[in-house]
Amino acid sequence: MIIRQFLAWTQHTSAARRAEAAGALARAYLYDGLGEDVAWEAEAALLALLDDPSSLVRRALAEACAACANAPRPLIVALAGDQAEIATLVLARSPVLSDADLVDGVAIGCLAARRAIAGRLDLSPAVAGALAEIAEPEALVVLARNRSAHITTGSLMRMVERHGDVAALREAVLARPYLPLEVRQSVTTRLAESLSAFAVSSGWLTPARSARASREAQERTTLAFCAEAHPVDLARLVAHLKACGQLNAGLLLRAILSGNMAFAEMALADLAGLPVRRVAGLMHDASTAAFAALHRKAGLPPVLLPAFSAALSAWREAGQGAIASAGAGLSRLMIERALTACETMPFAEAQSVMALLSRFEAEAARDEARVLARELAAEAERSEILRIEREILDAEWREAQRQVLADWDAPQALEAAPGAAAPEPVAETVAAIARAALEGTSEAIQEETAPVAVDSAAEAPPVVADLPTSDAPVESDVAPVVAIRAVVPAEAPADVEKGRTDPVGLILDGLSDALLAEFEGSRARRRALATEVVLDAIPEALIASYREDRARLAA
Repeated sequence: MIIRQFLAWTQHTSAARRAEAAGALARAYLYDGLGEDVAWEAEAALLALLDDPSSLVRRALAEACAACANAPRPLIVALAGDQAEIATLVLARSPVLSDADLVDGVAIGCLAARRAIAGRLDLSPAVAGALAEIAEPEALVVLARNRSAHITTGSLMRMVERHGDVAALREAVLARPYLPLEVRQSVTTRLAESLSAFAVSSGWLTPARSARASREAQERTTLAFCAEAHPVDLARLVAHLKACGQLNAGLLLRAILSGNMAFAEMALADLAGLPVRRVAGLMHDASTAAFAALHRKAGLPPVLLPAFSAALSAWREAGQGAIASAGAGLSRLMIERALTACETMPFAEAQSVMALLSRFEAEAARDEARVLARELAAEAERSEILRIEREILDAEWREAQRQVLADWDAPQALEAAPGAAAPEPVAETVAAIARAALEGTSEAIQEETAPVAVDSAAEAPPVVADLPTSDAPVESDVAPVVAIRAVVPAEAPADVEKGRTDPVGLILDGLSDALLAEFEGSRARRRALATEVVLDAIPEALIASYREDRARLAA
């Protein structure tokens, strides 16, 4: 009864109200668990709403049913064939649609529909294959970026074959994890073709020169990404290159000169129809006749046999692998041996081979120059960084030295002022000890402190234990000055002040002969202690840097 009233109500209300009511009815049918009779009437009402002239109503139905697995299949299929803005909602998410429905949507749908299908979660290989055959580049980019899509190698190859000239598609395909080598090589081929066509159209290169540069760059890239490949992947790549007509003698010679023997063995085994182990044994064998037989069986040009044999001989003499594979990097040693072997050949036969080897030699020289240039640039950068660090440390050292000297001068100014607690000779002693410590020589300490050696007796621990300390606040945070001021009384006794006005003399008059004898016997220990106190107040890095500067200036 309620459903009938709803349908009657929808005949006389606005489109926005009908859309709101349709969404509410769909959610009630899908999630509220209506009774059997009511559910049947609600499903019929939902199907009837498909005939509503307003797209707002059908869009509300699509939004409510798109992600639900219990949605009526006729409703979902009808919505999948509706307008693009409605169909994409169910094509992108609905679990009700089968692979056949999705393939049909790919076949008859628009670009928006194909993009929606390409972005579905866990897309099946059949639907991905349909997209690879029909879809536009924009949809294929979405498909390649969909990590959950199950795309076969054949579908990837077809995508590259149809729209490999689109840079966004190439990047999306290369970014896929576990990409087969043959697909990577196909992308490389299309990229080389695009660059070659652009160079020719721009007038930079002639068609012949552009074709050669494109082929050599493609071969170099192919060897670079298959250097560490698994033998199974190598076999598939070799089969693909053979089917495309790209497995030629130039590629094999480049592989051998690069030290990529795994690829060369796999390629020769495929061309000769022999097991890989047998081919590997013939290549490692020093017998020239054995490799010559393999060379003939593989169908390679006889003019290249001396170059192949010389390169393999150099490789074996280097230790069968000492010339390690470096991707596509060529070995100049092997190239020179091959050039030497071809010099005795007739000019008519050796001309093309010598030209090919000369290009390989120039390429190897440029690679070595690039590596050397990068190393020199890195070394120069490191040297510049070290120079800047030394300048910074030198500036920090000079600033720290200035601050330390300023701190040493402060106690002298305070002692010269009226009412100062410590006498001027004591401050001079501390400054002399600190300067000698910075010089790093004990002789300098002895020379600087000799005139006031008796005054520095105030630093001795026994004196500190027996004499009263001053109650005046300490104005300097230099350790030796604090230690010396601790033993100088702020005010001398009245009776002693009448006899002597020298502060140091007042201290010495109050000492016993035993203490003076102990001071005379432990002078070396007190000097070492004073030096350690001063050095502890100065960072070790600054002292080390200062000593290095002194040594550099002396040199």
